[in-house]
Formats: sequence, structure tokens, C-alpha cells
Amino acid sequence: MHMRFLRPTTAERHDLYAGIHKGLRLFMGEMLTELGRLDTDDEAAVAEALAALRVLIGFCRDHLAHEDRVIHPALEALQPGSARRAADAHAEHAASLRLLGHLGDELRSSTGPARVRAAARLYRQFAAFVGESLLHMYEEETEHNEVLWAGLSDAQIAALHGRIHARLTPADMRLALTWMVPAMRPAERIALLAPLRSRLPAAAFDDLLAALRLRLGDAAAAQLTAALPQAA
Repeated sequence: MHMRFLRPTTAERHDLYAGIHKGLRLFMGEMLTELGRLDTDDEAAVAEALAALRVLIGFCRDHLAHEDRVIHPALEALQPGSARRAADAHAEHAASLRLLGHLGDELRSSTGPARVRAAARLYRQFAAFVGESLLHMYEEETEHNEVLWAGLSDAQIAALHGRIHARLTPADMRLALTWMVPAMRPAERIALLAPLRSRLPAAAFDDLLAALRLRLGDAAAAQLTAALPQAA
């Protein structure tokens, strides 16, 4: 793939890919590591890894659907054909996700040497999927953002972002935040979470912070909590 870079802009633009793509990269990276070192003799470890894989597959499917239904039509309206390659890639990713599900089932049902072979097949296939996904996300963050930034204001792009958020259930949002926030810089975490403090019930927000603390670690979680505005 020919690598290209965004042309410099005079101001920071609204980037609706940045946060979710950071979360996906973190989730995929950790999942790839876990599959590579999986102890196939440990039933609990296998069950835990496959449960996480099911969550990741669902997360990826939902992400593809949101882009297909909200972002791609906007791109095509601005520049016909600009979403065609991504749409084709999404169809390929959907097929890859189905294959990963089948390979996970194969791993679950196998034993002994057959399970070792099944784990190796799943790991290699997942590694290929991650590689394809990383390149795909790069293309979206460069080529698609250029089209969006050239044709839409930040307010209009934020409205697209809002349409995606409106499709999310509370469980969907919690899952996304669980991976996005730990993948972000501290300032990005504050910018994302500060508005949520006033919109979510106090108990729900505190529960979210508790879940994030498990992934962030004590130091980063304390920094986040101290920087967030106090509840009203």
C-alpha cells in the first residue's frame, strides 16, 4: 500500500475516527497477544480468550455497520466513489469476522494436538485480520478525513458523530469507552469524559470510572479522576 499523509491544516479539525480507532487498535493488539500465548491445556484460559474474541467480533461488526450507514453515505454525497474501496474492504472484513468465529468454535470443540493446531490457525488468521484492519483504518484517517474536512464544517462532522452515538445502547457505549479511554492521551480522556459526567446519573458515571480504573491502573485513574470536573 502506498503510504500517504494528511495535508497540514491551520487548525485542529473534528476527527470522528480518532477515538474509536485507538480503542480498536488496543483491543486488537491485546487480543492478538492473548491468542499468541494461549495455554491450550488451560480450559479456563481458553474459555476466557474465546469469550473476549466473541466480544471483539461483535464490536468490529457494529463498527463496520456504523460507518456503512452513517459515514459512507456522507462521503459519497461529497465525492462520489470516495467510499467505494472502503465499502469493499468492509465486506471482506465481515467475511473475515465470520471465519474467525468458525475458527473459535473449532478451538473450543477440539482437544489435545488438534486444539494446538486450531489455536495456531486462529492466531494466524486473527493476525492477518489485524494487519488488514490497521491499514484500512489508516486509509480512513487520511483519505476519508480529507474528504470530510474539505466538504463539511466541524459542526456538521460532529453531527455525523452524534448520529453514530444515537445508535449505541448503554452497553455499547460502555464497551467502546472501556477500550477507547485507556488508549487515549490524558487530555483526550478528559475531553471525552467531562461532558458525560453531567449527562449520566452519578452512579452510572462512578461505575464507569471503576471499570476504567481496572484498565488504566491506579496512577492514570487517579490523574483522570482529579482532572474531571466535580459532580454538580
